[in-house]
Amino acid sequence: MPEITTLLMFQGRAEEAMTLYTSLLPDSEVLTITRYGPEGPGAEGSVVHATFTLSGQRYACMDSSQPHDFTFTPSTSLYVNCETEEELDRLYAALSEDGQALMPLGDYGFSRKFGWVNDRFGVSWQLNLPA
Repeated sequence: MPEITTLLMFQGRAEEAMTLYTSLLPDSEVLTITRYGPEGPGAEGSVVHATFTLSGQRYACMDSSQPHDFTFTPSTSLYVNCETEEELDRLYAALSEDGQALMPLGDYGFSRKFGWVNDRFGVSWQLNLPA
């Protein structure tokens, strides 16, 4: 079977995003980082490819060596079922800092508490406290 990994493509902020995400969730760590050297084609020190885990789930990220006019869209998001209301509130606060609230924390009828944000990097997060 082929291995399928979610890849997040940034424009110069991959390591910053990965560091934030792994600091917020348990059982999370940076596994590998390969950086561009002075020969490019990306900015020296930026991320060619990196792997990390969030709550044991494997992800990859990179800094695009090519400028582009697109970024992340909320139609694809990371969905987190939180174990406690305190955890949900903490994640919502950290991920919405310098980001954008798409759905403020509240009871929308399908869970005890839910919030949806785009973080400062443009990655969309749905945070849920199951009923």
